[in-house]
Amino acid sequence: MALRINAENFEEKVLKADKPVLVDFYSDSCIPCKQMAGILGDIEDENEDNIYIYKVNVNYDKELAEKYKVMSVPTVICFVNGEAKGKTVGLKEQEEIEELFEKYV
Repeated sequence: MALRINAENFEEKVLKADKPVLVDFYSDSCIPCKQMAGILGDIEDENEDNIYIYKVNVNYDKELAEKYKVMSVPTVICFVNGEAKGKTVGLKEQEEIEELFEKYV
């Protein structure tokens, strides 16, 4: 299960990570976000040695959502070496999300 992070630990967990990081920007009231959580859980299980996966609740961390131009949820952004390298918006299939990070692992 992806760990929830916030603005306080975002830099340490995401921007300074030693592996690619998928960040799931979500809302508790979003049905597609709940479905995406299951897909991200499967990706995390299959790739636990190669990537990190974290969640950011846009209702509590609006400044992070604004900084990374998250306009709707779920939005998944792949960060590599502190830079946003890819982004998907909306509920996606597992393969589409894996395409975000597979060339970086």
